[in-house]
Amino acid sequence: MVFYLLVGLYLLVCLLLLLVVLMQQGKGGDMASAFGARAGATVLTRATTVLGALFMIGAIVLGVYGQQGPGSVLSGVKGSAAPAPAAPAPAPVKK
Repeated sequence: MVFYLLVGLYLLVCLLLLLVVLMQQGKGGDMASAFGARAGATVLTRATTVLGALFMIGAIVLGVYGQQGPGSVLSGVKGSAAPAPAAPAPAPVKK
């Protein structure tokens, strides 16, 4: 139950991050903007920073939390009595 709650919150963070990034204006790609002074952080840039951090932390938490449990998908499955594979056919003789 907790796992599904974490996944739901993670999806909400992902959607909010997507919206915040799309709402921002471009910084400009000219040479002057590369060496010019940066403007102060706006609400959108701070939201991007916070949501980006939550995105990364959430990915790590879900990755670690998802590793808990049985070591293999087939750990509880009983094997079937399948016959052994047939021997390969002999190679043809060259004359």
